[in-house]
Amino acid sequence: MTTTDAENAKSVPLPRGPVRGEERALAPDLARGMMLLLIVLSNTAFHLWAARHGPSGWQPVDGGWADRAVQFTMITVLDLRVYPLFAFLFGYGMMQLYLRQTEAGTSGRAAVRILRRRSLWLIVIGLSHATLLMAGDIVGYYGLLSLLLGWLFVRRSERALKWWIGTAAAQLVLFSSLPVVIALLRGELGSLGDSGAEAGFEAYASGEESALAALGTRLTTGLFITFVGAPFALVGGGYVVFLLGFWAARRRILEEPGRHLRLLRRTAVSGIAVGWLGGLPAALAHVGALDVPDDAQSEEGALTILRDVTGNAAGIGYVAAVALFAHWWTHRPGRRGATAVVAVSAVGKRSLSCYLAHSLIFSPLLAAWGLGLGEHLTSATMAVFAVGVWLVTVAGSYALERAGRRGPVETVLRRLVYRS
Repeated sequence: MTTTDAENAKSVPLPRGPVRGEERALAPDLARGMMLLLIVLSNTAFHLWAARHGPSGWQPVDGGWADRAVQFTMITVLDLRVYPLFAFLFGYGMMQLYLRQTEAGTSGRAAVRILRRRSLWLIVIGLSHATLLMAGDIVGYYGLLSLLLGWLFVRRSERALKWWIGTAAAQLVLFSSLPVVIALLRGELGSLGDSGAEAGFEAYASGEESALAALGTRLTTGLFITFVGAPFALVGGGYVVFLLGFWAARRRILEEPGRHLRLLRRTAVSGIAVGWLGGLPAALAHVGALDVPDDAQSEEGALTILRDVTGNAAGIGYVAAVALFAHWWTHRPGRRGATAVVAVSAVGKRSLSCYLAHSLIFSPLLAAWGLGLGEHLTSATMAVFAVGVWLVTVAGSYALERAGRRGPVETVLRRLVYRS
């Protein structure tokens, strides 16, 4: 190498390392920590493999008043509402990574390569998770989406992002509402969907006694969710929340919530209101308070479509509500409850480790191929169990935070992504 070559090599900035502790903001980590609680609760229905399921194949339809109350709350507040929250935070984190790299002098192309490497490893982790423990894994699904969206959109201008957000929102409304509109015009609302849809736990293989057969079912489901579900989201506009996360990170909305209070208040109130109202008809139908055809409640039925579309608003509203809390708490004298806030934020910093830990506890204990405890739990007792699992991860994350250590999966992923 000549002297000129050496000087040129020194002038090209190397990609900087991962985010440092002093660079982290409270709101994103707190939102991720709360998201893990909502995710573990929303996944409980798939482990109730001995319960009787209704037309949707999702929530059970049996149990006492406490179980019915839990089912009603799940459908209104959590089902199809938590994953948009995950998508927003995933997109937000991607753009944060890209901006940190480029602000440190890394070229845009090099920063995108880091994102691409990260996405590929997330697909590997997600499919491994789906095959071994949890068929409904979303890490691989969002890994593939991030691979495509990072390549297409992360380097675009804010103006272009806004245009594509509008396009994706229009796609989502069109693809979701078209079957309902056609059925209404024909007077055949009940023809939507299939009221005989199989229960969700069958695709998760939680009721399968053979560990080998369960593994095969989970692999099939995981491959379908990742390689069919993710591309379909691009066609149907399901990537809109991802792009909103890109845009919000450009504006530093979660890092600097005090500068965006009006936007956050409006988003929290309107998003949560739209999301809950959109889920209310399905919840009322589920508990028998609203008389609608079974097909309208199925996985492709009108009520599920309404719940799905409005779930995006709820997910974004949840993020805004957490950001408002973070702003209020950081400016509160004395900051009471500091230990709880730090502990939940610690979960957010180790969200991937905690997400996988949920399945590591859930599946062997609850599935028929494991100890089979899911046969004896109901919606209410399963919800209590899920909160207990989340609290275990809170305690573990807090201990790691006190020790100054990252989550084990985050440590491995960083070494794979940054190659150091």
